[in-house]
Amino acid sequence: MEIKIWSDVRCPFCYIGKRKLEAALEQFPQKDKVRISWKSFQLDPSLETRTDMNVIDYFVETKGVTAEQARQMLSGATQMAGEVGLNFDLEKGVLANSFKAHRLIQMAKTQELGDEIEEALFKAHFEEAKNIDDTAVLISVAASIGMKEAEVREILNSDAFAYEVKQDELEARNIGVRGVPFFVFDDRYAVSGAQPVEVFLQTLEETISN
Repeated sequence: MEIKIWSDVRCPFCYIGKRKLEAALEQFPQKDKVRISWKSFQLDPSLETRTDMNVIDYFVETKGVTAEQARQMLSGATQMAGEVGLNFDLEKGVLANSFKAHRLIQMAKTQELGDEIEEALFKAHFEEAKNIDDTAVLISVAASIGMKEAEVREILNSDAFAYEVKQDELEARNIGVRGVPFFVFDDRYAVSGAQPVEVFLQTLEETISN
């Protein structure tokens, strides 16, 4: 069984959804038959990386909310993350365009390290408040999962794997994906959002039996 997951490194619910799917797989007797395929999806391709602006000010400026409302929004995501064992530090997060990180993900996938790079990038962005648009940061993250620094540097300093990112996004549009995380089970069943563990488990069971 193949599960395709469209996600963005900048999406807190994608990290939460990853944890919930993992919890479902732990309860799934045939988890050894499941293969995960990560797909690129940028929630905001036009986002400009801003190390001089905090997330609260960004929400106030772009979403038309007050600072207090912005904090409540972040608090809700942080609480959800805590329920699945994640320790988010969203207010300190760096506003960063994720395109370069997605190119790194595509490179990692060619080395069978897709799951590892997703986890490492999510952790860097949401728990360690690192700039996922910074080449040095991305090289360090890649090295932490065993990728070769020189190869990663060469790729990131070119436009390699940009086509693969765009192809994933085109595929998402073609099947009607409007937001992430979006999970597709064997091209037959879809789950949108960070749904409860029970929803993922039920979908796994339906997919394997039909």
